[in-house]
Amino acid sequence: MANRDIKQQVQTRFGEVAANYLASAVHASGADLEVMTRNAPQRPSSVVLDAGCGAGHTAMAFAPDVAWVYACDFTGSMLKQVKLLARRRNAANVTPQLADIEYLPFPDDSFDIVTSRYSAHHWHHPQRAINEIRRVLKDNGSLIISDIMASEDYAQDTFLQTIELLRDPSHVRDYRISEWRAMLSAAGFRAELIHKFELELHFDQWTTRMQTPRQNRQMIKSIFGAAAQDIRRAFQLPDQIEGDDFSFFIPGAVLKCQLKV
Repeated sequence: MANRDIKQQVQTRFGEVAANYLASAVHASGADLEVMTRNAPQRPSSVVLDAGCGAGHTAMAFAPDVAWVYACDFTGSMLKQVKLLARRRNAANVTPQLADIEYLPFPDDSFDIVTSRYSAHHWHHPQRAINEIRRVLKDNGSLIISDIMASEDYAQDTFLQTIELLRDPSHVRDYRISEWRAMLSAAGFRAELIHKFELELHFDQWTTRMQTPRQNRQMIKSIFGAAAQDIRRAFQLPDQIEGDDFSFFIPGAVLKCQLKV
């Protein structure tokens, strides 16, 4: 599929489900979000870019402690949710910005902090996106990333990508930590792993949030039911897959990135 077609699919898919992400507890809170805000060098004068902001939960978490936050997303419907959330939180210092992460509409050295949470697995050219982040980040700035992280184990990696694609066809890839380190290093960053977590997902909520078709839900459950024991342990799958009322876990991590000295 051509790059333009993939990006159009991202816009279409998330345009249809944007309101679901405003209400999503997974995106609105979490220990990883607390780690992000705690480890970013926020100052009253800081200007922040939230790259791939979704409904704006990460932008709102940073807004009380900085001068300004630009909440950037590729989907206009998501930015409408950002505006709703900003009004609810009285966050007058949050500006929604429609933009492609690979072509950011900001001058060089614009931001003290760049954040990205649960967004990068939709980046079609991640190295290009990271290079753009490097361009707009000040030399003494910080990049904080939180995302699902594929295992270094090939079988677990393949399993994760398969269920992600069945759930959401606009998914590109959950990158491994080793892949992140390589891409970040190529852009001039040194990456510190500051937090690892297991994200609990309730199957019905996870698939409903993305309006996953029934046949795809059934395929995912069939894959769960047929998984080898080491996969079942890694994803904490229940012994019996019956109905949609069950939970499982996928791995994530937070990386704090500074420019190499």
